[in-house]
Amino acid sequence: MESRENPNQSSANASEPIWRRLEASTGARGTVTVTVDGQPQCVPAGITLATALLCSGARTFQRNPAGNDPRAPYCMMGACFECLVDVDGEVHTQSCMVVVREGMNVRTGRSVTEPGGDPA
Repeated sequence: MESRENPNQSSANASEPIWRRLEASTGARGTVTVTVDGQPQCVPAGITLATALLCSGARTFQRNPAGNDPRAPYCMMGACFECLVDVDGEVHTQSCMVVVREGMNVRTGRSVTEPGGDPA
């Protein structure tokens, strides 16, 4: 039996983004600047915040309250609530359902049990 490399496995460095944007995938032109955990990020206009964060290399969007384990987007369509972040002071925002806009201020890494309420 011939041995083949699994195309789903990546030998890329763990610090490299696991997502990349295909240039023709959106009709939007230009970029916007969003601040993520105090760091300005220049991202393509017209994409969701979750996509922008993943393309920027974000690995942890929130923390599991039971074991403080890192959580990140799973479904990318608003069903799983794994992509919760704080946006402009609004806690527990589903980042997969929000389009980036100029000046957006984003905080990641919060546990859903931290002050700010329960997302449910």
